Amino acid sequence: MAEEESDFKYVVRIANADLDGNKSTVLALTGLKGVGRRVAEIIINFTGVPRHEKIGNLSDEKIEEIKEFIDNLDQNVPNWLLNRQRDYDTNEDIHLFDTDLDMTRRDDINRLKMIRCYRGIRHERGQKVRGQRTKSTGRTGLTVGVVRKKMLAGMKKTKDKAKGK
Repeated sequence: MAEEESDFKYVVRIANADLDGNKSTVLALTGLKGVGRRVAEIIINFTGVPRHEKIGNLSDEKIEEIKEFIDNLDQNVPNWLLNRQRDYDTNEDIHLFDTDLDMTRRDDINRLKMIRCYRGIRHERGQKVRGQRTKSTGRTGLTVGVVRKKMLAGMKKTKDKAKGK
């Protein structure tokens, strides 16, 4: 195991998120909401940072380079890699992180509810939205199949008691 340097950072702050300095660069970057393995790999490849190096061992210049790349991610990567293609309001291809991602998703769902489209109504009712089967899965509250079995079992017990068994 390599010796830790004296300027090791246990917490690295990138894009308003605290990343664990003991993790490798790729795994640490996946701690950002909106960054998965693929985007983290691309960030590491473009910035030239060693992928197995702990993010806490990186110099301040390398961390600034990563921050700069993440801030301009929508200009640096192809459009198909972005998480918000043809944004509803601006019609631009952008990549959202953290609270912006949560807020935009919530706004999209609220817009679907307001225009009363099928997906919006399904969201309101708490039902499956993407065409999944609902006959036997996704049940909440009183489930018909289970209650019926319990009810039939209870009725059988009362009949047996009535017959004297």
